[in-house]
Amino acid sequence: MQLFYNNTLSESSTEIKFSREESKHVAKVLRKKEGDKLNITNGKGDIFVARITFSNPSQCIAIIESWKKQQPRTYKLHLAVAPTKMNDRYEWFLEKATEIGIDEITPIICDHSERKVIKPERFERIMQSAMKQSLQCYLPKLNEAILFSDFLNQHNNNQLLIAHCEETNKQSLKDVLLPKSNTTILIGPEGDFSAHEIESALSAKYIPVTLGDTRLRTETAAIAAAHSVAFINF
Repeated sequence: MQLFYNNTLSESSTEIKFSREESKHVAKVLRKKEGDKLNITNGKGDIFVARITFSNPSQCIAIIESWKKQQPRTYKLHLAVAPTKMNDRYEWFLEKATEIGIDEITPIICDHSERKVIKPERFERIMQSAMKQSLQCYLPKLNEAILFSDFLNQHNNNQLLIAHCEETNKQSLKDVLLPKSNTTILIGPEGDFSAHEIESALSAKYIPVTLGDTRLRTETAAIAAAHSVAFINF
């Protein structure tokens, strides 16, 4: 199954005109012709079946024949992860977390952050590609980068967890996760959260957790957290 993405589609849509780039992929790479059917999502849980009426590398047009809703997950996961020094590592995290299943991502700027600028447009493209590859119809929400202190001040009814490497009392992530619930997990930068940030998170009712006995890179820790949440909800 090949899945395409178009965020302009809705239940009332009857036709789709692909962009020049997508048209080239449909007509030239996949060699789809008039009459062939395509599966398309808008990233909001909807999946559309459309029949190609005009196939050309510069412009493809399809008529939507059916629509259905993909069943949402029984849980929601929000990962707040500090940008990594090497941008490709954060991009790897975004790709894999999207494949595993995640609802919201917020880049947080911390005391030890070496990277404070992100490329949201490129990040969005990576997440869209991962969503299509994994045949999901819900595109994770990518928030703007925000200071760690400002993130803590946001109202949040989720289960709140912070993973850090300090030698303090922490619980195993698998022991505190609640199935079929909404969870927010904080993952720090290279160099970890500062002592002040950890104290601030605890004051904001975050539960300190450990992801295991080994010290993980930022992107690895984020993927381990995402998979743990998905696993207990499987």
